[in-house]
Amino acid sequence: MRSPFFERDDRLGGMSAHTVIDGTAVERYYHFVCRPDLTTFRYLNDLGLQHKLHWRTTRMGFYSGGRLHDWGHPMALLRFPGLGLVDKARYAAHVLWAGRIRDWRPYDRFTSTEWLQRWIGPRAYDVLWRSLFHHKFYQHQDRLSAAWLGARIQRVARSRASWFEERLGYLEGGSMVLLQALADRLRGAGGKIRLSSGVDEVLADGVRVRGVQVGGFAESFDQVVTTVPLPLLPRLVPQLPANERRKIEAIVNVGVVCVLLKLKRRFSPNFWTNVNDPRFEIPGLIEYTNLNPLDGSHIVYVPFYMPQDHDKFGRDDHAFLDESVACLEAIQPGFSRADVKACAVSRYRYAQTVCTPGFYDALPPMASALHGLFLADTSHYYPEDRSMSESLRVGAALAGLAAAAR
Repeated sequence: MRSPFFERDDRLGGMSAHTVIDGTAVERYYHFVCRPDLTTFRYLNDLGLQHKLHWRTTRMGFYSGGRLHDWGHPMALLRFPGLGLVDKARYAAHVLWAGRIRDWRPYDRFTSTEWLQRWIGPRAYDVLWRSLFHHKFYQHQDRLSAAWLGARIQRVARSRASWFEERLGYLEGGSMVLLQALADRLRGAGGKIRLSSGVDEVLADGVRVRGVQVGGFAESFDQVVTTVPLPLLPRLVPQLPANERRKIEAIVNVGVVCVLLKLKRRFSPNFWTNVNDPRFEIPGLIEYTNLNPLDGSHIVYVPFYMPQDHDKFGRDDHAFLDESVACLEAIQPGFSRADVKACAVSRYRYAQTVCTPGFYDALPPMASALHGLFLADTSHYYPEDRSMSESLRVGAALAGLAAAAR
């Protein structure tokens, strides 16, 4: 294997890449492992890293009605205010049903909003789901495929040890441990990894690819495998077939501004806290060190998802920090800005695909009609959500297609 791997960033990993905040190495965006992540387990075993995977019992919270409530198990559901017993029973039945579905294709035909309201009713939908969808997808909130939501519910549900215990996994050393091992394996096979080297254009003769242009220089290859966000491909591949171009241009993504906080003390006992408060456009908080203890630090992620054309997306980092701190102060009145030791903010324009009904057919093929071009991004995880396991699975599929075509 002598082909180079081009990466525009100055580090490997994309949304799995690491940063350092006040001396603590951590992913720029939060990640966790669930028990259905079989591809992750296979790679860890193959690379001799299985001992780096650790499991931990985690807790959830739900901030609603001005109070932080326990969440994520039957007793928490029974005690949750604002819903009747019938609403709660319907919610529990829906989660149980979603956990048993084996084929998501029938659920690709209608929206998550329709599916949820049919199962749990409009009132429970308004209390438990509407705010979460709105503060992640905004104008697209009612266009999401039921298959996408159901697969996401199922992945976490199948990670439970019991109705009362959720167990999630993390990699000691973070995703960089796995990324570095993969990079070492590639280099050992003769591959070259070129960082800070974005591809300007995929060169082709109208029938097949002929190479790439990087930094103003053309390099010849008979195959190109790309995992850049699909919306960038029509510009990078001028000779992309028209039908594939149309499919890609119809796909919508939302971006994320992720505030990473290092605190002086623990904020809460929860790994994940849903937020339903009209004062804050935040779907939830992730107190990552309640899963991964890292170096003894206290790390909280505050993600702001929104379409890239939303006015808020262009705000400066300080505005997002201010809203994050205000939200934490509301949830825990004893918290203040003085509890923040350090802050970092990361932005990504293509953080989450808006997976609409009919998305199976909307996706472009991974093997392009332009011979020698193979393409995928997180859209191809559908109906599964973004995870390291899905990245590894789709990456292996791309490699298999390219190898079979040689």
